[in-house]
Amino acid sequence: MSVPAMPPAVLQFFQASQNGDADAWSGAFAEDALFHDPVGTPPLKGRAAIHELVASVLTGFSPFLGLTPTEAHTAGNNVAVAWHGAAITRDLRPVNWSGINVFELDDTGRIREAKAYFNRAAFQAQVDGG
Repeated sequence: MSVPAMPPAVLQFFQASQNGDADAWSGAFAEDALFHDPVGTPPLKGRAAIHELVASVLTGFSPFLGLTPTEAHTAGNNVAVAWHGAAITRDLRPVNWSGINVFELDDTGRIREAKAYFNRAAFQAQVDGG
């Protein structure tokens, strides 16, 4: 499957997730970025908080296979990306989920705000073995 074209910071977001690189993943964000993961939960504020979340997600799986973009649509500084995610829990259960992220980029091309749309309850049920 080919990767859809998207701005560099958004591509970095997805590639870093697949590489299990918390520094590169959070580095795609502006220093004062907001990350709604998922929408409906309080947003993470700032690159440091985003890094903390990403690092905790990565260590919770063995391995975290990442988020794979399947479609991307860019309009100005906004990008909507459909994706699917995959991971293996530490006790060897597969976890598969999908969603859509909407990114707003700042003037330097970094992610100013990201909104993730996915079913957290369905994701968590797989993680918990339910």
